[in-house]
Amino acid sequence: MAGNEWINGYLEAILDAGTKQPLLLHRDRRFSFSALIGELHDKGSGRGAKAAAAASGEGERYSTTKYFVEEVVSRFHDTDLHKTWVKMVATRNSQERNSRLENMCWRIWHLARKKKQIELEEARRLARKKREWEQGSRDAAEDISELSEGEKAELAGTARSIPSRINSDMKMWTEEEHGKSKHLYIVLISLHGLVRGENMELGRDSDTGGQVKYVVELARALAATKGVYRVDLLTRQISSPEVDSTYGEPVEMLTRAADAADGCGAYIIRLPCGPRDSYIPKESLWPHVPEFVDRALTHITNVARALSEQVAEDGGAAKPIWPYVIHGHYADAGEVAARLAGALNVPMVMTGHSLGRNKLEQLLKQGRLSRQDINSTYRIMRRIEGEETALDAAEMVVTSTRQEIEEQWGSYDGFDLKLERKLRVRRRRGVSCLGRHMPRMAVIPPGMDFSYVKTQDLVEGDGDISSLISSDRAQSRRDLPPIWSEIMRFFTNPHKPMILALSRPDPKKNVMTLLKAFGECHRLRELANLTLILGNRDDIEEMPGSSAAVLAMVLKSIDRYDLYGQVSYPKHHKQSDVPQIYRLAAETKGVFINPALVEPFGLTLIEAAAYGLPVVATTNGGPVDILKVLNNGVLVDPHDQGAISDALLKLVTDKSLWLECRRNGLKNIHCFSWPEHCRAYLSHVENCRALGHPSSPCFDLPPPAPEPMSDSLRELGDDLSLRFSLDDGATGALSANGELASAAIVDDIRRRHETPHASSAKDHAPAGPGRRHHVVVVVIAADCYDEDGRPAVADLRRLLQAAMPAVSDAGRAAYVVATGSTVEETMEALRSCHVDPGAFDALVCGSGSELYYPSRDAPEDADYGSHVEYRWPAENVKTTVLQLARLDGAKEEDLAVDEAACRPRCHAYSVKARDNFRKIDAIRQRLRMRGFRCNLVYARAGTRLNVIPLFASRAFALRYLSMRWSIDLSKFLVIMGEKGDTDWEQLLPGIQKTVMVRGLVARGSERLLRDEDSYKKEDVVPSESHTVSLCESNVASEILCFIQQR
Repeated sequence: MAGNEWINGYLEAILDAGTKQPLLLHRDRRFSFSALIGELHDKGSGRGAKAAAAASGEGERYSTTKYFVEEVVSRFHDTDLHKTWVKMVATRNSQERNSRLENMCWRIWHLARKKKQIELEEARRLARKKREWEQGSRDAAEDISELSEGEKAELAGTARSIPSRINSDMKMWTEEEHGKSKHLYIVLISLHGLVRGENMELGRDSDTGGQVKYVVELARALAATKGVYRVDLLTRQISSPEVDSTYGEPVEMLTRAADAADGCGAYIIRLPCGPRDSYIPKESLWPHVPEFVDRALTHITNVARALSEQVAEDGGAAKPIWPYVIHGHYADAGEVAARLAGALNVPMVMTGHSLGRNKLEQLLKQGRLSRQDINSTYRIMRRIEGEETALDAAEMVVTSTRQEIEEQWGSYDGFDLKLERKLRVRRRRGVSCLGRHMPRMAVIPPGMDFSYVKTQDLVEGDGDISSLISSDRAQSRRDLPPIWSEIMRFFTNPHKPMILALSRPDPKKNVMTLLKAFGECHRLRELANLTLILGNRDDIEEMPGSSAAVLAMVLKSIDRYDLYGQVSYPKHHKQSDVPQIYRLAAETKGVFINPALVEPFGLTLIEAAAYGLPVVATTNGGPVDILKVLNNGVLVDPHDQGAISDALLKLVTDKSLWLECRRNGLKNIHCFSWPEHCRAYLSHVENCRALGHPSSPCFDLPPPAPEPMSDSLRELGDDLSLRFSLDDGATGALSANGELASAAIVDDIRRRHETPHASSAKDHAPAGPGRRHHVVVVVIAADCYDEDGRPAVADLRRLLQAAMPAVSDAGRAAYVVATGSTVEETMEALRSCHVDPGAFDALVCGSGSELYYPSRDAPEDADYGSHVEYRWPAENVKTTVLQLARLDGAKEEDLAVDEAACRPRCHAYSVKARDNFRKIDAIRQRLRMRGFRCNLVYARAGTRLNVIPLFASRAFALRYLSMRWSIDLSKFLVIMGEKGDTDWEQLLPGIQKTVMVRGLVARGSERLLRDEDSYKKEDVVPSESHTVSLCESNVASEILCFIQQR
């Protein structure tokens, strides 16, 4: 009701101005809204009192105001209604008032009806999802039910509670053992908001809050841990006049090397991402995530090289020092971390901070916006997909409380608590998980810096405010901290114990229940004062609606219970004043209380304990775990004001209990320190690595390629090795009927292609398969197929004829084909276009599941295969896809395994009657529910479904080649059509140059990608990008221009 107090006041003012006779509610508790509107009409003519009097014997008296506020509005809050209230206040004519009131009532009814409709639609959707989730859980349980009796007994024992994530067989991190000879490089990512090490602008906007402070302090704490060599906190670079210039600095040192335990310290690294000259909200950052990934990949690669040189100088091995772990904070950074972890093959950790599904649920409950409106405003579906992507890749998810695991992450497709327990037991027993994966959930409370707590604050002799306030009160107060004087000026007797509540003015913080508990308990009022620190304000009327409503209700309650001289509610305080506020409460032997309806963690409880304050806290959320460790207070039901007053009274009156809680809090507070947090954090990460994650990428970094002379850019000419063989007889590997036999394909792919620049290549040993001395890499990624899925040879030939001669200087350009077809089909299509496959440096086939180098003796890149197959369920998922992809009524023969197109890391399915099958996001959702982590692509104009490893894709293959060949991704030019396979849009964003050729691709598969209620293309691809251009037909000029710019 807090959000609607203004409606309450409005109705009281208007209705009380007319007849004082209330409406009557019949004993059957039914009430007609239309009758109520009629009654409001009657008020203007004076008939209301007569009608009420006539019904005086038929029912109990009923308050019109109460009906509107508690029944019709039903906790509904809308700014438009507030505008009507403002207009009503300015209206003096009674008839106009009644007309406006009638209009307001109708709008309330309309909005209430809309809210019910939204709730009904959401209930139906949730019911469908629940059925799907239950089916997925049953399917997974049936597949992994083959446990030994001992394993089944263990599962039965863990069914009721979440076991500790630090198991008895997990070694805890110790600096003596793990810190020796360690050179750990840790990467933290926090993408949105304003991030800097000093003078943080917390609360400046919704993107710059507690997460910023948390990640900065975590980076400093990890850098101070022995064995950690370097910590990088990656964030977005913002060069905008809207913000301070420090946010545009590319590097900021958080800790100096001298301050670090054993390394070079911690740094904030700011990378360009999105619009360079504007500060945009996090909801608008999603299309720019790939760009951030590319720049982060370049940075990490450079640091890995630099650290290897530093370690080599100290006598260590000169190998790249890859990140020990990549940790993403929030959904956007979680997706960045997932992509980086896949590219580098290192463990990835996720911290949600707040979750999209929970926000969506809260917004739908409010009833103000439909699901479509919420999605367009908050990009909520894109955020949820980012969180699901992070769950796919994460080895571990860090949570603050167990409640976060059960009630928040438990609502995601990618996490099933029961299935995670079963998989954990199977791994512990050495039993196969049958290709399924669930991330580990680790409860690691946020750390805190207790260095600001002075020793004199913690001695047992404190707790007497009278020693600080002498008889000469005016003189003493001049020596006190200013915030003390600001608080105590409200009190008639400042010597009484102080009950302290500190939160923002939010209805969820439940301040009104606390005020009622205090106001209605006369003994508590006699023994204690109450201090409410509810943010900062200048004018309540200028505050947001919900905040203004809470503060207005606070002032009304103080007046209602006559709490003047007993309640302090200062208008302003600084962040630096908060420690002094806690200290004042401790000096008075007071109590801290957090009565929130739900508290995700409860950081203020730890802060209070650091100053020796006993606490009273809500039973909902993180405080349960905190008090279990600190043992310094009482848990209460936030809805029970009697329990709240009893708990406060108990701590205020029982001095021995107060002292015991104080001592326990101070004794156990170290459990929430940053060193303890880092110790638990590194222990969990080490355990995740020990359970089988590859310890490092599958290849060593080559030395950076030397930059070519600029004059060579003008020497683009004909290259005989790449010219088209327009004469059919020139392609000797072609058989008479134009087809290649399997043996001929293998022989052809192994044939090395000699170039005029082979002699110069000897000067620099190739750093990777197929590598030459290139200026650019030209990627042909056009998905040219007819409606039956056969290659559209004429379109493909036209593209190759235009593109390849333009970049025919083989020493300056590399050539790559990226396709959803198999390598055999790709080579056959190239030969049909009279192009020698050996002219290409690399062939990315199977939608990115395979990588070949036709010009080398060993054409397939085995390292790439090992790189992408992590978490690949292989044969375990093959038949499951057949079941999940079909819609009701689909025939079995319409979707069948295409054995000829299947590969070890690609299950291929032939698709007929495409409208009878689910789209990519729906199939992926159902696979996630069963613990399978895969990438899916409808290819060849929707006639084939490729199921490939999670980290495999055409876009990823290009980034792999960029690292393998030491060619910056900005020197990659991707040529494609305006449509294509369902992974087509993944090739658009990033720092590579993309040219779309108009009219090149006639049929694509994009309609098979997402359902209507999912996120949109504009959430993936920037609407305006200087790296994407549309070309009519002159492909050659686009390519030449690109090469000259490089």
